[in-house]
Amino acid sequence: MYWTVYMESGPKRVNHAAVAIGDLIYSFGGYCTGRNYKVKTPMDVHILNTVTLKWKSLPLPKPGDPQYKVGPYKRYGHTAVYWNGKAYIWGGRNDEYVDNILYCFDPETYEWTQIETGCYIPSARDGHSACVIKSQMFVFGGFDEAIDHYSDELCVLNFNTMQWQRVKTKGKPPSYRDFHTATAVNDRMYVFGGRGDQRIGGSESYSQNIHYLDTTDFCWYKPDTSGDIPIGRRSHSAFFYGDHIFIFGGFNSLTCEHFNDLYKFCVKTHYWQKVTTRGLTPSRRRRQACIVIGDCVYMFGGTSPVERRRSLVDEEFYELVDQSPRYVLEFVPSLKTLGIISAIEYHGAKSLLTFPLPNEIKLEIELLSRYSRTIEKYKTN
Repeated sequence: MYWTVYMESGPKRVNHAAVAIGDLIYSFGGYCTGRNYKVKTPMDVHILNTVTLKWKSLPLPKPGDPQYKVGPYKRYGHTAVYWNGKAYIWGGRNDEYVDNILYCFDPETYEWTQIETGCYIPSARDGHSACVIKSQMFVFGGFDEAIDHYSDELCVLNFNTMQWQRVKTKGKPPSYRDFHTATAVNDRMYVFGGRGDQRIGGSESYSQNIHYLDTTDFCWYKPDTSGDIPIGRRSHSAFFYGDHIFIFGGFNSLTCEHFNDLYKFCVKTHYWQKVTTRGLTPSRRRRQACIVIGDCVYMFGGTSPVERRRSLVDEEFYELVDQSPRYVLEFVPSLKTLGIISAIEYHGAKSLLTFPLPNEIKLEIELLSRYSRTIEKYKTN
């Protein structure tokens, strides 16, 4: 597996939500440092064409446009899922408000609608998870505004009826948490990671256990796992490919550590394995998006720690920096990618750019080369 990076500026976003529809990835909202998130203004939508590898931004509706009030306001910590040709956004917050309205985005018209979902609606929250199994969206956990605490509640939206239901499950559910991941695999929803607390004392907790909900009997299970079990974390990414759930990145406040590691969990054997990748590994980060299309994972956004030094006390600390470069993890690398990466490894990017190569190949070399120091680090690994 190879990581490649493309430096064309994409949206700098943290805690955004994204879905794939065909060859396009739709990124909804998220947080960007320095912007105002206290007022209700329309949420931005960015679209990545995975064929041309180009971004475009949809124009925001103006006051007076019906879409100005119909669409979701700018937010972070929400979820996005795909169902029947459309994207559905639920939950999330800005710095003042938390939401529980269900929004539908039509990629054909670029228009939003608010969906009426009956008498019962889950309380507003952020940091929850959502995934689709058959014709239902399963929402688990999050920080519940009504109880002012993390949740272990499971709520299900039936897309056929557009009605919510709070589900009573069997077995022992995962502990209350937020910023975990939930991954749909056939009839199961696998939950990993997230942040909870001890309630007594209030210290944060991070579980290494993986749980799954069998949606045929609505029973929770905690399988016995083995192998390279990853440290507990929150704000990581999870995606499914082959027979494995992959976990990338995240943050653990107890160790004060950001991650850029990659693990895979076999849903058949319950075995964890740390994955060794080649190429230009992304920086350590949290709250990014990872979307699978075909044999590639498209990762963008998130926030990474950058070390600083206080001049007066000579004390080291780090700042969080929003990220915009787009990375691609190729499960089955193309011959072109293999050739360029091998050439970079052998000659170095700077030397290659002095060769009499076609301009489009030189452009590919530049796109696959993040910074000269990254290339040198890659050559010595």
